[in-house]
Amino acid sequence: MNIIIQSGTIVTMRNRKVIHQGAVVIEDKAIVDVGKAHELKRKYGRGYERIDAKGKVITPGLINTHQHAAMSLLRGYADDLPLQEWLKKWIWPIEKHMTPHDIYVGAQLTAAESIMSGTTTVNTMYHYTPEENEAKAFADAGLRGVVGHVCFSWRKKGDKKALSDLARSWHNKVDGLIRASVDPHAPYTVDPEYMKELKQIRTELNKKYGSKKAPIIGHIHVAETNDEKDKLRKAFNVNVKGGLMEYLDSLGALDKHVIAAHCVALTNKDIVVMKNRNVKASHNPISNLKLASGISPVPKMLKEGITVSLGTDSPCSNNTADMFEIMKTAAILHKGTNKNPTLMPAERVLEMATIDGAKALSWENEIGSIETGKKADLVVVNFTKPHLCPLYNETSHLVYAAKGADVETVIINGKIVMENRKLTTLNIRKVMEMAEKAKRNLLEKLNANVK
Repeated sequence: MNIIIQSGTIVTMRNRKVIHQGAVVIEDKAIVDVGKAHELKRKYGRGYERIDAKGKVITPGLINTHQHAAMSLLRGYADDLPLQEWLKKWIWPIEKHMTPHDIYVGAQLTAAESIMSGTTTVNTMYHYTPEENEAKAFADAGLRGVVGHVCFSWRKKGDKKALSDLARSWHNKVDGLIRASVDPHAPYTVDPEYMKELKQIRTELNKKYGSKKAPIIGHIHVAETNDEKDKLRKAFNVNVKGGLMEYLDSLGALDKHVIAAHCVALTNKDIVVMKNRNVKASHNPISNLKLASGISPVPKMLKEGITVSLGTDSPCSNNTADMFEIMKTAAILHKGTNKNPTLMPAERVLEMATIDGAKALSWENEIGSIETGKKADLVVVNFTKPHLCPLYNETSHLVYAAKGADVETVIINGKIVMENRKLTTLNIRKVMEMAEKAKRNLLEKLNANVK
């Protein structure tokens, strides 16, 4: 499909360039031109669908670098609990009853919510099954995604089989929309030898299915809470004298294609390790605050030149997939805790949600900014709203004032997946009905098991 989005303000995220009265020209899946609307209208004539963006702002699609998409089925199921109690007594017991179809439905629900709030790429870590899975859910929704299988020491044989099937079946498939990742859950659930083995598995899968432009990345929870070293010692009798990044580095588990979620309890040496190994971080401020896990030292990481992106975490620890909420929270959280209003300015935070998110997923050659040659992943935000008036600075409004519901049109890989707030790839009512049915079935199974 050939499309011209015209007469809007373009926040390109390329050197923070903003084009007023601009236009973006899309041919097939890619952006072929960006510039002033009056110039591009003359240059490109018939054969283009035209989207009028007057009074609107065009941005790159937002990139959510840490999710557990299927867990939208557990939204609101267990709240106001400490992380370990939340996991062990509530989440893991009910997850045992989730079927492949449940995983598919939950991921579709998250895909719909993500698109409707301006997110075009999601990095998700969950249980992969060949029958139905998050990759299929994202593909059916037209959502770009990195889909990983979460690995634990207690199921090594099953993990290896799942990783092989995931990479073979989905990596760089669906017109390049879906990529695969290898996801050790955390240092305290993956023993040292298995952590090393998973790094080797990722290397081997990359030789078979990956490429320099489309690598299979690693995705792991690291230093989510202050007691993580104690959990590692209790689980595997491993005493970590330094920080958790130091420990992972000693195993050879870190490289430039690893994204670490949370990164709350980092030592200064951990930050040095991340810089040296070019490890990327996913900052999850709302989830970390809700679970009282702590606050990641993001300003320190940024000062050291570490790529820090943004993520929502799962819909049952956030409890939404709205990246606009994440941007505002990330911006104001570090100002308040550091008593410095100059930290995390709007321009920097928007970069974390777009171009830095692309870098974190090793996808910056194709997404994250609006420029010629990149994939057409675009969002049109309606600024003709009371809470976005008057307008002095578009980026300020995007970070501090805009809502997910202000997103009007979303294009992914050159395809319109939402137009005028209506999804074109999914029947949202049907998805919600399936989610409610899956919830009822899960509760019935859980209650039957308890009896």
